[in-house]
Amino acid sequence: MSSGAANAQDPAFESWLEAQLAHSARGMLASVSPTSIVKQRAGFGQTVRPAAGAIVASPVLGDYNPDPDYFFHWFRDSAVVIDALRLLHLDGRIGAEALRHLRDFTRFSLALNGLDGRAVAAAKGRRDRVAPALLQYLREDDDLSRIHGDAVAAETRVNPDGTLDILRWARPQHDGPPLRALALLRWVAGGHLDAQLLAEVAPLIRFDIEFTLRRWREPSFDIWEEESGHHYYTLRVSAAAMAEGAAWLEGLGETAQAARCREESQAVLRMLDDYWVDEGSGGNEGKEGEEARGYYRSRVLADGASSPKALDIAVILSAIHCAGTGSAHVPADARMQATLARLDALFDAAYPINHGRAAGRGAAMGRYEGDVYCSGGAYYFSTLGAAEFCFRAAERGDERHRGAWIAHGDAYLATVRAYTPASGDLSEQFDQRSGAQTSAKQLAWSHAAFISCVFARRAALAGREEPRGR
Repeated sequence: MSSGAANAQDPAFESWLEAQLAHSARGMLASVSPTSIVKQRAGFGQTVRPAAGAIVASPVLGDYNPDPDYFFHWFRDSAVVIDALRLLHLDGRIGAEALRHLRDFTRFSLALNGLDGRAVAAAKGRRDRVAPALLQYLREDDDLSRIHGDAVAAETRVNPDGTLDILRWARPQHDGPPLRALALLRWVAGGHLDAQLLAEVAPLIRFDIEFTLRRWREPSFDIWEEESGHHYYTLRVSAAAMAEGAAWLEGLGETAQAARCREESQAVLRMLDDYWVDEGSGGNEGKEGEEARGYYRSRVLADGASSPKALDIAVILSAIHCAGTGSAHVPADARMQATLARLDALFDAAYPINHGRAAGRGAAMGRYEGDVYCSGGAYYFSTLGAAEFCFRAAERGDERHRGAWIAHGDAYLATVRAYTPASGDLSEQFDQRSGAQTSAKQLAWSHAAFISCVFARRAALAGREEPRGR
């Protein structure tokens, strides 16, 4: 844990937090219903005009020249954004506009369930519109023909005009629906939705819960869309969605389905207990306040092979995206804290920008060892995720360690501050050698991560949990 002093009494640091919160609110909203932006994928014969309710990963158009093309509605990213929108609404920064965005997002998401890849595959001249050099990136007909019914929600991403993505990609991916259910359930718990909006949101929550019940045992691709298997992140958010969904269903009088959700959620958590990699403690640790030596592995591959990505920030992100209670698989869990410590040591040693850094700064955090995507760099949402984890550990953990956890979180935030320009722009990565921003510009997830981190920090400083309901 960082020994740097907390920045809670530093007026300049507090001022930067507030200014960046305003920047990130504007930056994130640029990705929500970006109907004024038109994306041309000329080589694929596509003109994409976003529909209301779509949330693009980045509103800055790229075409791998060098910035990647992130003008898609990712199921995972959009859920993270819609949850951060709730926090801005709770804070009074966004009023009726937030509810309009939620309604549009709900309608857009429900409409996606009617997509049918069989019609896309059967369209005449589909391949003729694609430049010959790009045919290698086009999905095959048999792949598209499998996409109908709830397989649409496992698509990873769709075009923001509400059509299926015709490009080859890592599919299926099962973290989107449970994340979306969690975000929507928090909106419902907040008590700010009128009866009409509640009636629109409920079918989407129900769909996502039922999808999760059916699919959580099946292998899928990981959060980074790279390896197929069973993944800690996907399983953890699935467990949380079923647990939260059980409480919601019980409130509606659906006790049998609620009981099924609880049973399945507990089954997932028991499975995740076995993801612990013990490194010398004998396996008896894990209670709050006790030392743990090891980490939760991020995945079990479908073919049983080992993965060099076993130690992965995705495990930490699962803890903050679930924001769950209990003693295991949450920030107060000694094993989760040990996982963060191992990741901190990994990136502290691996990234040149972490060497000889200024006092009070934490390590810039990446995804996993040996990452080569774009700069293979530090990620804003990874470093912010580590900070938020610390704040959540402070708000729910042992009071004796609260100040140290807040200081540790502030140290990560100080590093984010060091690599954030005055404009408040946040890309996906900042280079592990130079600190320059790389990959997709104005990443919605980066801004959402800053927003949720600041709110978790406020709760930790106040000695209370972030409000979830009335």
